[in-house]
Amino acid sequence: MSRYDYEASRQLAVNNVPFYALIMAAMRKADTYNLAALQRAFPATYAELKARFNAPGGILPTDPEEFHP
Repeated sequence: MSRYDYEASRQLAVNNVPFYALIMAAMRKADTYNLAALQRAFPATYAELKARFNAPGGILPTDPEEFHP
């Protein structure tokens, strides 16, 4: 970790980025080893990220109607 990483984390906290958004972003950026660790720690979050990644526009059938085109 670097000071840049630390400062970036502060900005994310100041901007009130939701916790699970941070986890999903970490999963997107993770290397193989870290992704496996995140998958073990947050299996439901990984499943949702994968489902939304493969869904058109990231919209799932279970999303509220206002999110559907």
